[in-house]
Amino acid sequence: MDLSYSQEEVAFRRTVRAWIDEALPPALKARVEALADLTKEEVMGWHRILADKGWVAPHWPEEWGGTGWNVVERYIFEEELGLAGAPHMPGFGLSFCAPVLFEFGTDDQKKRFLPRIYDGTEFWSQGYSEPGAGSDLSALKTRAERDGDHYVVTGQKIWTTLAQWSDWMFCLVRTDSTTARPQAGISVVLIHMRSPGVEVRPLYLMDGRHELNVVFLDGVRVPVANRIHEEGQGWAVAKFLLGYERLNAARIGIAKRTLASLKRYAQEQTKDGRALIEDVRFRDRVSRVEVELMALELTNLRFLDKMRRTGQAPGAEVSVLKLKGTEIHQALSELMLQAAGPRGQVHSAQDEAEEFESAVATRYLNLRKLTLAGGTSEIQRNIIAKAALGL
Repeated sequence: MDLSYSQEEVAFRRTVRAWIDEALPPALKARVEALADLTKEEVMGWHRILADKGWVAPHWPEEWGGTGWNVVERYIFEEELGLAGAPHMPGFGLSFCAPVLFEFGTDDQKKRFLPRIYDGTEFWSQGYSEPGAGSDLSALKTRAERDGDHYVVTGQKIWTTLAQWSDWMFCLVRTDSTTARPQAGISVVLIHMRSPGVEVRPLYLMDGRHELNVVFLDGVRVPVANRIHEEGQGWAVAKFLLGYERLNAARIGIAKRTLASLKRYAQEQTKDGRALIEDVRFRDRVSRVEVELMALELTNLRFLDKMRRTGQAPGAEVSVLKLKGTEIHQALSELMLQAAGPRGQVHSAQDEAEEFESAVATRYLNLRKLTLAGGTSEIQRNIIAKAALGL
C-alpha cells in the first residue's frame, strides 16, 4: 500500500492550486468563507469558469469532456477546491445523473442531456426520498402508470435539494406494485420540472435558508424514452448512484480549511488573559477532531490506492467516509460556536474575526442535516457492520 504522493502528483497539485488562486473571484471566495447563501447565478458562474477551463467534470470520459486524470489527480483537484474556498458544486447533474447516463443511458439520452449538464445549461435535482420512504427507499409510493408512449406519474418527493433551481429531476417511481420484492417494481425516469402537474414548495431549514423542497407530482406525463435502464430495474440504478454519493461525502479539503480557520481564530482570541487555543479543554477537543480528520484522510487515501492499483471502486466500506466525514464537519461547527461564544450571533462583519463569528451560528444550524442526508449515520453503521465487517 502506497499512501504517498509521487513527484508528478505534487507538481500537479501546485498547478491546480495556482490556477484556482487565479481563477476564483475574490468576492465569491469571501462569500463562501462567510457561509453566505449563494445564488444560482453565483454557483453556475463558477461552474462556467470550470467548464471553460475543461475542469468541470474530471471524472467523465474524455470523449464527453473529462480530463483524463487518474483517481489520485481527481482527488487532489477536489481537495484543492475545498482548501481554496471555492463554492461546492451541486453534484446532481455532474456527479450523480451523468454517471448513471454513462452506465445505463441510451445513446440518444447521452446526446440529449450530457452536453447541457456539462456547460450548465440545465440544472438537475434528485427525486428519491418521500414521506415514509427516506432511509428505506424501497417503500416509495410515487407511481408511474403506462399510457402508450408515456408514463403518468403521481406522488410526492421530499427533501429535494435545490428543486427550485432545477430544470430536470431524475426520479425513482414505482412502475409495478404487484412484485413480491418491493425493489423489483421500481424504475428511474427523468422529469422536466416545467411539466404540467409539477409543483415545488419550499422547506426552510433551521438557519432560515431555502435549500430543500417538497415536490408534488400530479398526473405528470413523462415520455417512456426518458426512462433510464429497463422498466422495474431502477433499484440497480439507485444502488449504483449511492456509491457515488458516499464517495464524495467526506469533503476533506473543506474540513481542513475549516479546521485551519478555527485554529487561527482561537489563537487570536483570549480567555483569562491567554489565547483560547491554550485552554486545555478546548485544545483537547480541537486536537481530537484534528486526529480524526487525519485518520479519515488516510482512510480515503487507502481507498484511492486500491482504486489506483485495481481500478475497482470501493464497495460498502465507503460508508466509513460518509459516517466519519459528516460527524467531523459537525464537530468542527460545534467548536466554532464554542470559540465564538455570544459573538457568534453577529450578522455583520467588519474584519476577519467578525467574518468568522458571523458565520458560526449559521454553519452550526445548517450542518445538523449532514448525518441525516444521504443516509443516516445509523444506516451507515448497519451497512458497515453487515456488508463490510460481515456481522
